[in-house]
Amino acid sequence: MPVTMAAFAPDAPAHEVAVCFTYWPYWLWVVVMVASQFVFLLVPVKVTMQRPVSHRWLLWPLAVGGFMMGALVVGALFSGLEFIFRDKGPGDWVYWSSGFAGVAIWGVWTIVFFKATHETEPAGVMLQQCRLLLRGSILELLVAVPTHIVARYRNYCCAGVMTFVGLTLGISVMLFSFGPAVFFLYAERWKRLQPKISPASTVHSPQS
Repeated sequence: MPVTMAAFAPDAPAHEVAVCFTYWPYWLWVVVMVASQFVFLLVPVKVTMQRPVSHRWLLWPLAVGGFMMGALVVGALFSGLEFIFRDKGPGDWVYWSSGFAGVAIWGVWTIVFFKATHETEPAGVMLQQCRLLLRGSILELLVAVPTHIVARYRNYCCAGVMTFVGLTLGISVMLFSFGPAVFFLYAERWKRLQPKISPASTVHSPQS
């Protein structure tokens, strides 16, 4: 919301822009994204600590991955709707349908990710999920960016709001998908930096 205000109302007073921080949906989305990233890192942490990962532990990260796929679909649909209907609203039922489509995609991708756990190790499943989310976010941005450019050049009120939502969702999921992969890189680097102490080095000789 602050970025939206800066993009569409650059001359608005600071206190009016700060009002968005008092809205509960703003903080709800922040909590959802932070909690989702935390859940998405549960399996990488357990794998790095060499702890067993059961299918029960995979359910939450898989559901979060499906949720992000659904968010990408909603962002792409919103961008397409604004491109097609311009400033003439197609009706609330279209936007509700986009939401239901996102929920359906959420369920479908959660099942797809879960089936992958029967053929791949947990770490491999998470990395595969990250790759798919990254590719999905790139495809979604390929829809959102051009439609947003077109919408911004149209001469009507509030141009580009829905395409701006599409951009936000695409970039958010792209950054979100880097979480486990970056964690694995840092964990591997940490292991390499730790000194390897051999058992013989811990035994002091009588002359020492």
